[in-house]
Amino acid sequence: MPVHLDDAPDPVGLQLWVDLPKQFKMVEPSYQELGPEQIPVAFPEGPDGSVKIRVISGKSHGVESPVRPLGGCWYFHVIFSKKSTIFQHLPVGWTSFIYIWKGSITIGDSTMPIDAFNTIVLSADDTQTGVKVTATEDDTEFVLISGEPLDQTVFQYGPFVMTNREEIQQTLLDYQYGRNGFEKAHTWQSEIGKQ
Repeated sequence: MPVHLDDAPDPVGLQLWVDLPKQFKMVEPSYQELGPEQIPVAFPEGPDGSVKIRVISGKSHGVESPVRPLGGCWYFHVIFSKKSTIFQHLPVGWTSFIYIWKGSITIGDSTMPIDAFNTIVLSADDTQTGVKVTATEDDTEFVLISGEPLDQTVFQYGPFVMTNREEIQQTLLDYQYGRNGFEKAHTWQSEIGKQ
C-alpha cells in the first residue's frame, strides 16, 4: 500500500495488480517484499548520467531484479534528472504501458510531449524490441510496465481474478474460511507497512 512520508503532503506509491497464468492461480501463495535499498538500479548513460532505472521486476541495461513473478511481468521506475533519451528493450509481443508520474515525455520519433498523470499504451508486434523515450523536461519520472499476454478468460470480483464464475465463488469461500492459501489473510501485515 502507498505509505505516508513525513516530507510528502500526500501518500506516495502505486499499486499494480497482475493476473497470473491459469496454471499458477492455485499454487502455494508466496510474497516477496523489497525495501527501496534492495531494488537494483540500472544507469543507461553510466553512473554519472542523467537517467536511472529502478528495476523492480525484469531486466534493464544489464541489471536484473531479484523478483521472480510467476508470469512474465517487467516493472521499471524510470527517473530522468535532466532532459535525455533512452531505449528500453522489451520482450517482443508483450503488452506494455507507461504511466507518467512527473514531467513529460515523447515516445519514438514523436515531437508531441505527453504530460504527467497520463497513461501511454504501447503497441506490441513481432518487429518491436522496445521503446525509445525522451524526457522533455528535467526531473521527469514514470513507470514502464510490460507483461506477457495471456490467452485466457478473465473473471474478476473485487481483488480476485480467476477464469470463470465457479472459481471466483470457490475463492470467496476459501478467503472467508481462511483455507487454500488464505490461512493468514486476516492477520498478515507487510514488514515495510509496520515501519
